[in-house]
Amino acid sequence: MTPEMIVHGAEWTAKELFVYPNEFIYWSIQIVMYPYMTGLVAGAFVLSSLYHVFGQQDLKDMARFSLVFSLALLPVAMIPLLMHVQQPLRGMYVLFTPHFTSAISAFGIVFSTYAMIVLSEIWFVYRVYFVDQVQVLARKTDLGSRLKRLVYQVLTLGAYDISQDAVATDKKAVKILAAIGIPVACFLHGYAGFIFGSVKANALWMSPLMPVIFIMSAVVSGIALCMLTYIVIMEFKKFQAILARGRGDESVHLIVGAEIDVISKTSRYLIGFLVAAISLEMLDLIFRGYTAMKSWDILRSVMYGKDFVNIFVLQYGLGNLVPFILLLLPKLTIKRTALALVLVLFGVFMMRWNVVIGGQAFSLTFSGFMHYHLPIIPHNLETYKEGLLGALTVAALPFIFFWVINKFVPSLKEN
Repeated sequence: MTPEMIVHGAEWTAKELFVYPNEFIYWSIQIVMYPYMTGLVAGAFVLSSLYHVFGQQDLKDMARFSLVFSLALLPVAMIPLLMHVQQPLRGMYVLFTPHFTSAISAFGIVFSTYAMIVLSEIWFVYRVYFVDQVQVLARKTDLGSRLKRLVYQVLTLGAYDISQDAVATDKKAVKILAAIGIPVACFLHGYAGFIFGSVKANALWMSPLMPVIFIMSAVVSGIALCMLTYIVIMEFKKFQAILARGRGDESVHLIVGAEIDVISKTSRYLIGFLVAAISLEMLDLIFRGYTAMKSWDILRSVMYGKDFVNIFVLQYGLGNLVPFILLLLPKLTIKRTALALVLVLFGVFMMRWNVVIGGQAFSLTFSGFMHYHLPIIPHNLETYKEGLLGALTVAALPFIFFWVINKFVPSLKEN
């Protein structure tokens, strides 16, 4: 085995022209997934806060769902980093040894604070439901019900008061926590943009607009994922109800599925944040071209040459312009909305890809390029973690967590 083959990144990096021997694509797909997943967390929480803080009644059902989905996304935010680093067991040090001069340590502080806010807000929102379940399950004697009742007794934290004054206090607490959580959620993801934007050695990343761009695209992706997941779940429930009724089971109530009125109203907020995200990215691109610093020649060759398809066709065209048009066209339908949401998520993913991978595409010699070949079929642990299967594993985990959480905190049921 040659010395080059034992270097992290050598297996998926291809070099072109004049590249230093020690240069490789070190940050691979997991570092793309990291800001992508943290962005989904922040965006989902912002969507829920639009109802709790600003009183947008048309988002009530979607807000309850997105709050719980944000909790399911939360533990996944750290997993891409843990899969990328060589010593994942040291990852917990970030949470237990705060250091205020380190950006990564700041993530641990913000992550812990945000987790406590989300957990507290969910508890206040569903506390009455927890108490009701304790009372309902008390009348059942089977082992499953007794174990479930024990879980709900723990979740109540001993607070069984469901009087009007207590419920009113819960609602005030939810509003306060949601208001505090909005800037914390934005900082949770904005710091990822801060890390990239503060790297002076990389011409593509060094921009004061990078944190703001990351925040706006995070809100877009979070809203889009919550809407898409909500549509899929509700349409699946509708399909199950139709099948049950078709078999003669009259006890099953018909479900209307995803209501187009709720989806269309939520899509308006998505369009607004999408416009803001696109405008900031265009502003950053124009600013780079106008200032034309020393590194502009190599940046231009990457953006308008090597990565032209990724940036202008896939990200801006297919991921931004096409869904924007689909959402603006009259007579919005569920199928057209679902297609637009998939494209929006793809566009945000391509933005993360172009920042992380594209930022490493050019050599520090400014005379060479590197290409990233995503490992598809793993042949060792490294190519699994940094390959397609590793990324799919990270992408699937939030839905598994949501399925488990939704067993005890029914985000799609009226309490």
